[in-house]
Amino acid sequence: MRLLLAEDDATLAAQILAALREAGFAVDHAMDGEEAAFLGAENPYAAVVLDLGLPKRDGLAVLAGWRAAGRAMPVLVLTARDAWGDKVAGFRAGADDYLTKPFRMEEVVLRLRALIRRAAGHAAPVLACGPLAHDPQAGSFTLDGLPLKLTAYEGRILSYLLHQAGRTVSRTELSEQIYDGDADRDFNAMEVLVSRLRRKVAPCRIETLRGQGWMLAAP
Repeated sequence: MRLLLAEDDATLAAQILAALREAGFAVDHAMDGEEAAFLGAENPYAAVVLDLGLPKRDGLAVLAGWRAAGRAMPVLVLTARDAWGDKVAGFRAGADDYLTKPFRMEEVVLRLRALIRRAAGHAAPVLACGPLAHDPQAGSFTLDGLPLKLTAYEGRILSYLLHQAGRTVSRTELSEQIYDGDADRDFNAMEVLVSRLRRKVAPCRIETLRGQGWMLAAP
């Protein structure tokens, strides 16, 4: 899953980026409100972590702009503004969740995973497709109850396909979710990763729909 982090504090941003990437996310980073507004308008992020006190453009204005333009990605607001009125303003601007500083990095990851899961239409905490199961909060995958050993990119691909199980995911869509914004998107490498995953998750099926993409289906 690919996220956007909009945070101008360099030290805090580095800590959040490390935690999110350790949790298996691809992450783009914006240092000010104008950059955040542009990136959020142009890219299909699974979720956004948004600081309100951004330079150049306030976080509330950025968020309100996204919602006015129809951008529906889940947004977790991180801010030092802990007054009730600030929280009300954040939710009215379109925030999906609100976390005040200081906070635990583990809580940021947990809240983001819950937001992404619910945005994909999954109420249960564990995603399943036949004997294949994924616990987003723990970041674990099992097949018939046994743990699956996956590389970081394999985990990103399988997580996204499970969130979108039963729906065709194009190569472009999948590449936008597993690679950081400044990474080279190698479609040949992605084909190899999907081929390896297909063997690991059998009897679940990763179906190739010629000219369209892939779909995860139960056996």
